[in-house]
Amino acid sequence: MPETDDKALVERCLAGDTESFGFLVDRYQSVLYNVALRMLGSPEDAGDVAQTTFVKAFEKLHTYKPEYKFFSWIYRIMTNESLNLLQRRKPQVDIDPALAAPGGTPEDQLDSKEICERVQWAVVQLPIEYRRLIVLRHFGYLSYRDIGGALAIPEKTVKSRLFTARKMLRDILLQRGMVEA
Repeated sequence: MPETDDKALVERCLAGDTESFGFLVDRYQSVLYNVALRMLGSPEDAGDVAQTTFVKAFEKLHTYKPEYKFFSWIYRIMTNESLNLLQRRKPQVDIDPALAAPGGTPEDQLDSKEICERVQWAVVQLPIEYRRLIVLRHFGYLSYRDIGGALAIPEKTVKSRLFTARKMLRDILLQRGMVEA
């Protein structure tokens, strides 16, 4: 059943085959966790948000409209959960060292880790509407079209706001002396 499309899995689940929802969880848990991690900056919070997202999606599955992509629908739930959590606390700057890319010499690994930490810190400093765009495009690897669908904004708006978000990110890194002009 892994090749079954999302809409068919939702229909099966609504018809009583709750195992079908497990395939949706398997399909999207990694991407939702990774996006939440980059929005929130905390592995524990990201795990909690991903779990809550799937629980709420299961409970509200009857409200899903099949004319839209399932990912866009569940992504909005995850975004709302992340925003709710951010409203309850200030953004954390602590970055998990495990986020650094493995490989290379120890010096390369140290450089990669430092760069990763700087970028992660700077991303957390962005206003949430720009942070979401950076995370979806550069960490979630979504197309402009998919980002537009997930955020319910036109593709041109995605491109324009991403341009602004990248400029803001560069400015933050420049102001902190983390990159050279």
